Amino acid sequence: MKIGTPKEVFEGEARVAMTPDSARQLQKLGYDCAIESGAGEKAGFTDDAYAEAGVEIIKTAAALWKVADIVAKVRPPSEAEVKRLTQGKLLISFFWPAQNKDLMEEAAKKGASVIAMDMVPRISRAQKMDALSSMANIAGYRAVIEAGNNFGRFFTGQITAAGKVPPAKVLVVGAGVAGLAAIGTSTSLGAITYAFDVRPEVAEQVESMGAEFVFLDFEEEAKDGAETGGYASVSSPEFTAAQLAKFRELAPDMDIVITTALIPNREAPELWTKDMVDAMKPGSVIVDLAAEKGGNCKLTKMDEKIVTDNGVTIIGYTDFPSRMATQSSTLFATNIRHLMTDLTPDKDGKVKHNMEDDVIRGATIAHEKEVTFPPPPPKTKAIAAQKPKEKVKEKTPEEKRAEEIAAFKQQTKNQVTLLAIGGALVLGAGLIAPASFMQHFIVFVLSVFIGFQVIWGVAHSLHTPLMAVTNAISSIIILGALIQIGSSSMLVTALAALGIFMAAINIFGGFLVTRRMLAMFQKS
Repeated sequence: MKIGTPKEVFEGEARVAMTPDSARQLQKLGYDCAIESGAGEKAGFTDDAYAEAGVEIIKTAAALWKVADIVAKVRPPSEAEVKRLTQGKLLISFFWPAQNKDLMEEAAKKGASVIAMDMVPRISRAQKMDALSSMANIAGYRAVIEAGNNFGRFFTGQITAAGKVPPAKVLVVGAGVAGLAAIGTSTSLGAITYAFDVRPEVAEQVESMGAEFVFLDFEEEAKDGAETGGYASVSSPEFTAAQLAKFRELAPDMDIVITTALIPNREAPELWTKDMVDAMKPGSVIVDLAAEKGGNCKLTKMDEKIVTDNGVTIIGYTDFPSRMATQSSTLFATNIRHLMTDLTPDKDGKVKHNMEDDVIRGATIAHEKEVTFPPPPPKTKAIAAQKPKEKVKEKTPEEKRAEEIAAFKQQTKNQVTLLAIGGALVLGAGLIAPASFMQHFIVFVLSVFIGFQVIWGVAHSLHTPLMAVTNAISSIIILGALIQIGSSSMLVTALAALGIFMAAINIFGGFLVTRRMLAMFQKS
């Protein structure tokens, strides 16, 4: 069978669904590969690069659609492209079936199968095919770069001879893949980053990336917000009101706001209202990654950048992945290649469209002249559909102080108990042992006690830098052993000699290690 990739007809789209590298991998699965001439140029892939990878170059889109058994593309098909589908063909692309019902029904009538890359279920096995996450990751990163391009200051704070520059404050609304990518980029650039999401289980991920999670003091926050397979669900009017109130509180302090909130098969929720925009400082920037679905900001205009009367820049571009076409194409083509691997279990170049497979069934929206959207729930639970962890209540200073006092009392009690037991043992030994033995025994006990307290009180990570200190302790030990080596007792003399031997190894070896360690920091 032949896999073909046409040039994207959507205005401004620079991505391509097949790269020379992905074509090589598809050929290993037994497929022939073809591409329309010039389809990869905007993404940095020339026809010569495809030809070198063994891909057939076809001059026109019509000719490609005619000879290809499988058509892989990025954007949903146009009406003209759907008319080119025939019985038995397979189309793989983003499709957005809820918004393109007529195209989906037309494809089904023609007997073609359609796999929507935006419908790949979010289960562990399907992560390698999750094109939405691949593109969202790029969009989140690019959103921060775009915000920085329109922001008039540094992200990170600086203190210079010319004055002090405070760090930028960034709020990311929605902590999905795009949101987390934006958080990571923002914190890497040195901004003070805040994040909000209706799913409390993502708070730990947000905080692990160096951002502060914005919690709401609202009962609904304890609900599982991942019930739609890793995406946020619709919130109650009460929760929405509390959420907007929180945003109004934050708006005057934020320099950059990046909104990423989307709900599957619905218009984007309005989260940043006009009064919030009016409350922001002149020079602030809003990047609305939900612009294609109506936008999270009330004033967003799709595919436009506007500046409000109070000097706030609102960016509603929908082509962030396309602005990084080479990287986006590479990731998207890899997602398709992994999907084709699952569709070709025998690696014989023939598609086995197994509708019992969770991933294939979930992504298939038309098959055997039937519309198969929406799919049934996957048998495997979604990645993000986990019970949220209970939020740990932060202790007050009084509670922390009480815990410290209790711990100190318990430690003191343990030490007193051990000293009492040790004293009893020494007293018992003194009643039956000769005075000469007790003199040495008491020195031994005290040495063990002091050594334990000194050495084990030092953090393990500091032992190597403090090697010289342990050498000094060993020097004290070797002096004690030298004093005892002249004892009349053979046992004491033997133990003293053994002590001298071991302490000498520690002293000389320790100083050698310290010297070598210090030499690592010396300039050559």
